[in-house]
Amino acid sequence: MNFWVGVGVLVLGLIVSIGLHELGHLLPAKRFGVYVPQYFIGFGPTLWSTKRGETEYGVKLLPLGGYVRLIGMFPPKDHTTSASRGRTWFSRVADDARTYSQSEIPEGSEHRAFYALSTPKKLAVMFGGPVVNLILAVVLFAVVLTGFGTATATNKLGSVSECVPEGMAECAAQDPAAPAVAAGFRPGDRVLEWGGQEVSTWEEVSSAIRAGGDAPTEVVIDRGGEHLTLTVTPTIAARPVIGDDGQVELDAAGEPVLADAPYVGIGAAVELVPAPLGEVPGVVTDVFTGTVQVVLSLPARLVAIANAVFTDAERDPSVVGLVGVGRFAGEIASLPAAEYGLKERTADMLSLLGSLNMALFVFNMIPLLPLDGGHIAGALYEGARRRLAAWSGRTSPRYADTARLMPLTYMVFAVLLGMSVLLAVADIVKPVTLG
Repeated sequence: MNFWVGVGVLVLGLIVSIGLHELGHLLPAKRFGVYVPQYFIGFGPTLWSTKRGETEYGVKLLPLGGYVRLIGMFPPKDHTTSASRGRTWFSRVADDARTYSQSEIPEGSEHRAFYALSTPKKLAVMFGGPVVNLILAVVLFAVVLTGFGTATATNKLGSVSECVPEGMAECAAQDPAAPAVAAGFRPGDRVLEWGGQEVSTWEEVSSAIRAGGDAPTEVVIDRGGEHLTLTVTPTIAARPVIGDDGQVELDAAGEPVLADAPYVGIGAAVELVPAPLGEVPGVVTDVFTGTVQVVLSLPARLVAIANAVFTDAERDPSVVGLVGVGRFAGEIASLPAAEYGLKERTADMLSLLGSLNMALFVFNMIPLLPLDGGHIAGALYEGARRRLAAWSGRTSPRYADTARLMPLTYMVFAVLLGMSVLLAVADIVKPVTLG
């Protein structure tokens, strides 16, 4: 049951994100006088709609996107520059797009067509949607970081080992008891002092253990509000080497690198620790650059995913579709309440929605129609032509004929549809899980 609750929360968050994205297009379009007959969330059969003024607002069955119908997206044909062109399939597609675009404009409302806007206004309308997603991502990550916090290893003990294992092996019957067990440590204890040194973070606890070697050490802990002093004698054992990135270092064979070090047998509890507001820009920048890197390498990643679907190859976990994101939400909601409270679930769900909005922003900025970035590129091209004409003293050129890109638009749409289907199949056949 909790699984589907998580999926439902994600779908609701996605619907809100889509609705606000389309609102980012709608508001500036109306502000600049563009005729907007429809604002819909979703695709397929209409579930509900109402008309306010000249615009119909509604919700459709499939929450896989949304649209704001702006009248006059394509300018009329410029016969002075294309009269000599033959009637190829490409020209017919472009002509059909222009004809349909012109047929939607009510008589006498040509000045309210989208193509009639100035370049800055076109950019404001088309940037509006993606920028809303960017703002949502920033706000969500700010709420998570400053209001909930990030998962951080603390000075509270999450585990106490029963033995001194060899390397990363599990405890065996012949292994000696861990120093922590002999000293009386328990999970839930919070370390306050180690060898006379006050500690408040796990890094400080680890540093104090390394500095003390194998000498008997007094440790002050907080156990249920009571301060206790325990004496522990670390043992020197071969332990995995942890790199600067917090990960276990591996040798050329892929095995953990081991080194002799003081060993106590305690592990940190992970808690949400709020961060200062000043850390938000850095985190958002990291998420943005990571998303851009994924998008830039998307063709190669999709090939690898297709190979994984039809072979025994391992699935690339860095790219998932809506089915996979829904699975993440369901798994977050299904985690045991004793180990993962409401605060942790909420933080993870908000982070997931923040990442989803960042992905929507980056993906929509790809300069290809029918994505917003394609319309932005068209407006920038038109503005650049007019500015160059003004600088050179030439007559200002007509509108950029973006209808000529419709054949490419259909191909991009087909690729996007194929990508969505491939990811959906991969998410079902070879799912990526949080576990």
